[in-house]
Amino acid sequence: MAGPANKSGGDYLAKRSGVTKSRAGLPVLKDILIVEDETFDADRLKATLHLMLGYDVEIRRAATLGRALDEVIARSPEIVFLDDVLKPSDNAAQTLPFLRRAGYDGPVVVVSGQATRKRKSVLLEAGAADVIHKDEVDSVRVAEALHRVFGTGKDR
Repeated sequence: MAGPANKSGGDYLAKRSGVTKSRAGLPVLKDILIVEDETFDADRLKATLHLMLGYDVEIRRAATLGRALDEVIARSPEIVFLDDVLKPSDNAAQTLPFLRRAGYDGPVVVVSGQATRKRKSVLLEAGAADVIHKDEVDSVRVAEALHRVFGTGKDR
């Protein structure tokens, strides 16, 4: 069912094999915070980041907004990956200002299960540096997001 607008599996594999090369353009990250209430999703993102960046990077996790604020106040991470919807009722557009008031001024990548154009626009306007779809958390998409956030490579 691949149409002219769809890319082939070969394109995907070519990009994926280039992830190691693309890491060279990224800054060395040592501290990352994942704000995600679902353990499976947090573990998947953490495994992807370790695969990409190695095991020297410390990846912390907060399952709630309150815990995220505590983590940011205790030690400001170099980047935050923020779940768009935190139970029971927080969403990233509401959460971002709290992170900023807690003193975090670094980039925030929102991981959203509803990353439509409109939703992305709202999140970027609220202060997100980038938005990726929750179903696309893999080394290719995360590398592209990191390049966009840090202004390196071809995704600049």
